[in-house]
Amino acid sequence: MGIHDGHRQRLKTEFLARPDSFPDHKVLELLLFYANPRSDTNPLAHDLMERFGSLAGVLDATPEELCKVKGVGDHAAVLLKCVKELGRRYLAARSSLEDIVDRTAVACDLLRPCFFGARNERVAVLCMDGKRKVLGVRQVAEGNVNAVEVTTRLIVEAALSLNATNLILAHNHVSGLAFPSPEDKVTTRHLYEVLRQLGIELLDHLIFSDDDAVSLRESGFFASM
Repeated sequence: MGIHDGHRQRLKTEFLARPDSFPDHKVLELLLFYANPRSDTNPLAHDLMERFGSLAGVLDATPEELCKVKGVGDHAAVLLKCVKELGRRYLAARSSLEDIVDRTAVACDLLRPCFFGARNERVAVLCMDGKRKVLGVRQVAEGNVNAVEVTTRLIVEAALSLNATNLILAHNHVSGLAFPSPEDKVTTRHLYEVLRQLGIELLDHLIFSDDDAVSLRESGFFASM
C-alpha cells in the first residue's frame, strides 16, 4: 500500500457520499489520482486552480498551457481534456433525446453543447423539418475571441444538406453578456430574407454566454420582420 492510499480512499468515499457539494479543488485532486498514481495530487490541484483561476479555467486550458505547470505531464493533460470532451458529449446526448422543438428551452438544450467550453465565438444552426422535428445540429463557423463572421453560404449549405424547412441560428458571446449587438440584428434580418427566398423559415436567433441564453424572437425582434 502506498503512503497516499488511505487519503485517496477517504477522498473517494467522501466524493461518492456528497458529489454535489464536493469542492472544486478536491474534484480536481481526485481526478488527478488517475494520472499521477504515486504522488500527492493535492498541491498540484491547488497550483492548477491558482494558475487558471477556476475549475472551468483548468478544463479550458490547452494541453500546452497545462503542461507548463510543474507536475502536469501528458497523461494528466489528456485526462483533463477528455473530461471536458465527455461533458460536451454528455450534454449533446441528453439533449438529443428531445427531437421536437416546440419551446425555446428545447432549442437551447440542443444548441448549448456547441458552445460548451468555447474560447472563441462560434456559429451553429439547428435544422428541422416542417413539423419542427430535429434533422441535425451543425457548427458552421468559428472566429476569434472578439468576433465571428457569420457565413451565410455555410448556413444555407447546412440547411439544404439536411432538407430543412425550419432553422434556428445560434452563436455565443465570449464577453460574458448574452445581449444582441446591432451586428447580430443585421445578420438576423439578412439571413431571414435569404432563407425565406429558399422556402426555409428562420424561427429564432439564440445568443449564448456562459449559462445564459437570449432569444431574439422572445425579445420581440422578429415582430419587426
